Amino acid sequence: MNLKDLKFENEEIEYKTSWKDEYLKTLCAFANTKGGQLIIGIKDNHEVVGVQNFQKLLEYIPNKVKNSLGIIPSLEIKEVDGKNILVISVQPYDMPVYYDEKIYVRSGSNTVELTGQELTRFIFKKFGKSWEKSPTSVTIDQLDLSTVELFKKLAKERLSAISEDDSIEKVLYNLELMSEDGCLNNAGVLLFGKDPSRQIDAPWVRIGRFSKNNSILDTVDAVGNLFRQLEIVYEAIKKNINVRFSFENTTERKEIWDYPLVAIREAIINALVHRDYAVQQDTQIKIFDNAIWFWNPGTLPEGIRVEDLKNTIHISKPRNRIIARVFYYARMIEQWGTGTSRIIDSCLNQGLPEPEFKEENGGFSVYLYKDMYTEDKLRKMGLNERQIMAVIYVQRTGKITNKEYQELTGVKERMAGYELNELVKLNILERIGKTGKGTFYTIKGAKGAMKTQ
Repeated sequence: MNLKDLKFENEEIEYKTSWKDEYLKTLCAFANTKGGQLIIGIKDNHEVVGVQNFQKLLEYIPNKVKNSLGIIPSLEIKEVDGKNILVISVQPYDMPVYYDEKIYVRSGSNTVELTGQELTRFIFKKFGKSWEKSPTSVTIDQLDLSTVELFKKLAKERLSAISEDDSIEKVLYNLELMSEDGCLNNAGVLLFGKDPSRQIDAPWVRIGRFSKNNSILDTVDAVGNLFRQLEIVYEAIKKNINVRFSFENTTERKEIWDYPLVAIREAIINALVHRDYAVQQDTQIKIFDNAIWFWNPGTLPEGIRVEDLKNTIHISKPRNRIIARVFYYARMIEQWGTGTSRIIDSCLNQGLPEPEFKEENGGFSVYLYKDMYTEDKLRKMGLNERQIMAVIYVQRTGKITNKEYQELTGVKERMAGYELNELVKLNILERIGKTGKGTFYTIKGAKGAMKTQ
C-alpha cells in the first residue's frame, strides 16, 4: 500500500494511531451501515506512525470484537512508508449489531448512536418490517365500524374481491390489516380505529390560520382515523380560505376558491398516506394570507427526486404500501404517481403560481400559492390602477377580453387594447387567439389558458 492510496476519512474509513477498546463503537457502526475499515497506525493527516505490537493485536482484537459485538472482523497487516499498519475490515450486517446495548451507525466520517425515531426506523428496516405491519392488541370491537362499511361501498368498483356482504373480519384480513388472532396491525388501527391517537399513540394533523404578523387566528386538531382526519382537515382549510361565485356564460353559479379544491384534497391525501408514522411528530398545515404550507415528517423515498414529482406520471414508491392501497381502493387516489401533477395542473389551470415541493426540516413540504401578482407588486412594476384591476380580475376569473376590460375600467376599445398589449409586453398576460371575438388574455404561463374558452 502506498501513501497516495490512502483516502480521507469517510463513512467507510477511519484512521487511528493505536488501538483502544472504545473503537469497538466504530466497528459496530461500520457493521450497521455499509461496512468499513478501521486502520491502526496512521494519523488523521495521513502521517504513518506504524504499529509495534501487531502480533498481539492480531490475537486480541478478533476475540474482543466477537465477544463484544458478535461479529467476526478481518485483520490484515500492510506496509506503508516502511512501517506496518493494521487494517481491520468489517462487512455490513443484515441484523442489528449492538455495542454495550446500544446501536451505532456511521454518518459521514462520524460514529453516532441511534436513539428515538431514528432507532425505530433502523430496527424496522433491518428486520424487514414496516410500521404498518407492527401488531397491536386492538380488536374489531374497538374499530369505527361505520368507516369500515363506508370503505366497502367506496371500494366495490375497484376491488371486486370485496362485497358489501363480506364480514368485517374478511375485509380486514384480505387487506392485510388483521392477523389470524383477530388483532389489527398499526395500519388497520390508523385506517379504521375509533381513536388511533390513544390506541397506538398515532400522530394527528394540526391546522393553523395565521395573520400577516403571524398571530394565530384559528387552530384545529384533526384526530381520529385517516378517513375522519381527511374530512376534518379538508373542511378546516375551506373554512379559512375565501370563495367567490361566477355566473360566466351560464345561469348556474360556479364556486371559485382561493385555491383549487382538487389541489387541497390531493395535498391532504399525500400528507396522510405518505408521512413517516414511525416519527412521533404531527403533520402541520399552516394557512397564511397568500399561501398554504403542508409539512410532513419523512423525506422522499430513495430513488425519487423533487424534480420527478413535476412529471405527469412518475414512479410511485409509497412508504406506507398498505395505507396507500386502501386509499386507492376507496377511490381517494385516482392513479398511482399522479397526485403531485394533479396539484400542479389544478393550480396552473386557475391561473395560480406553480406549487412548490421541498425536502426540509426532516420532512416533506408542499406550498400552494394564492396569487402570482399582488397589488403592491403590480404597483412596483409601474402599472396604472386600471391595469392592476384587470390583472387581479384575471387571477380571479382566469381570463379577460377587450370588452370585459372596457366594462371593468370604463375606457374605450382602443385604450383597452393598448393597455392590454402593455401587459403582454411586460410578460404579465398572454394573448390567446389572433383577432376577433375569440381573443382573450390570461396570466402568462397559466397551463389552462386554452381551457378557459
